[in-house]
Amino acid sequence: MAAEAAGPGSGGGTGLTDLPGELLELILCCDVLGAADIGRVSCTCRRLREACQPRGKVWRERFRLRWPSLLKYYSHSDSVSWLEEYKARHNAGLEAQRIVASFSKRFFSEHVPCDGFSDIETLGCPSHFFEDELMCILNMEGRKGLTWKYYAKKILYFLRQQNILKNLKEYLQRPTERQSFLEGAVLIDQYCNPLSDICLKSVQAQVDDITDKVRKVLRTKNPRHPSLASKAGEVLIPEVELQRQVLDAMNCVLYEQLKYKGNELDYYNSLNSYIHQVLIRRTGIPISLSVLYLTIARQLGVKLEPVNFPSHFLLRWCQGKEGESTDQSYQLLRDSLDLYLAMYPDNVQHLMLQARLYFHLGIWPEKVLDILQHIQALDPSQHGAVGYLVQHTLEHIERRKEELGPEVKHRSDEKHKEVCFSIGLIMKHKRYGYNCVIYGWDPACMMGHEWIRNMNVHSLPHGPHQPFYNVLVEDGSCRYAAQENLEYNSEPREIPHPDIGRYFSEFTGVHYLANTELEIRYPEDLELTRATVQKIYSSGKE
Repeated sequence: MAAEAAGPGSGGGTGLTDLPGELLELILCCDVLGAADIGRVSCTCRRLREACQPRGKVWRERFRLRWPSLLKYYSHSDSVSWLEEYKARHNAGLEAQRIVASFSKRFFSEHVPCDGFSDIETLGCPSHFFEDELMCILNMEGRKGLTWKYYAKKILYFLRQQNILKNLKEYLQRPTERQSFLEGAVLIDQYCNPLSDICLKSVQAQVDDITDKVRKVLRTKNPRHPSLASKAGEVLIPEVELQRQVLDAMNCVLYEQLKYKGNELDYYNSLNSYIHQVLIRRTGIPISLSVLYLTIARQLGVKLEPVNFPSHFLLRWCQGKEGESTDQSYQLLRDSLDLYLAMYPDNVQHLMLQARLYFHLGIWPEKVLDILQHIQALDPSQHGAVGYLVQHTLEHIERRKEELGPEVKHRSDEKHKEVCFSIGLIMKHKRYGYNCVIYGWDPACMMGHEWIRNMNVHSLPHGPHQPFYNVLVEDGSCRYAAQENLEYNSEPREIPHPDIGRYFSEFTGVHYLANTELEIRYPEDLELTRATVQKIYSSGKE
């Protein structure tokens, strides 16, 4: 390369530096060259150093080839040092990988607490670089890296929720006349579904499409209706009869043509509340359908007002007059409480509910104490409930401090001789037929007397005095199954459970491989799992 850069070769050919600038750039932008190659090329001579200048096309193309999804953050008019951006993105990737790798060791024994993300909140790199690396981890092909994917998803969930919460707070600080009901619904949708691709622009486009359909129906009824004008919606229609024509056309399109309806059979399904799902499924509940309805009406010049009627949500037709202005279930409850308290931070009833939720889930006890202190300051009459929770929260903190390390279960111990199955095996429940994977076991049932009684364990031939297994079930649940109720699965397949990556690093095709943290707790299981797979599945798919 250096010889070519110096000039024509002995054979009379043209050297690399003799090529026209555009052709030289085209060669250096070739996707077979890496960043290290470009760096070495730029060190050979002034001509090539100028061709590989930090703000030039070559480094921009290198950045684009490596991280194409990041170009949306730049404008063609921006003066960008693409070499520095490349370095920053590369370093952000290394930092993201370091943090993700640390999470399994730090939080294997408990769900990641809210304060577990404190080191992420002080990142020294652009957040979109960090998020992009997390997406790269999530999009890794194959069945490996399950633990990394599990924690990358947790971190990405947190980061996006924090950004959405900032947008929500900014929205709430606007004057009422600048607050769009649709935008508010989208922000709540985004907060509860931070990993989904939901944006106001896309939702608004779908609403606009419905509005256009309403205009077509309206045109057949009244070709001169003011709502058909290009600037309709900027001015309210004063005539009641013209408003009625708009509402009739809306009812025709929404309920007769598009078949929108309320979900009477599954009213409490969370999908009924998410505006993007309401548009996809054409199914909702009164409040979500009302947001859609009043948004379309407003775009056509008709004013409707929300009415928070007891146990119901209604819309009031103003008729031209000035009106008045007014596990996954746990995650949804947490999100809802966070959103409500962001708007009403001093609501004692909901603060107490949040403290009780965190306490019973056993997460972030220090935060529970902060909430309880805040409640006590707001309402001293709550001292009885606050005192009870403070006492038990402090006991929980002390127990956590006394834990010297993870419990290690050796299969060779005499007390474990009756345990037949091992970590990572794909099993089938004999009675209920569900498929599952083992992620833990006990030599006997370790649940309390109430659970044993409620689950009718004593009716089993071996009762509670037999090994019990912690299993992840294909329906997304976690269960505690007796050994006599489990059998090897003749057709093992992947278990689509959200916590798979918390315990396992890879699916081999017939069983799961425990990640580092799980293997520490069951150090002798891997050998038995492999022997069992070799014996049970003669095809040898390992």
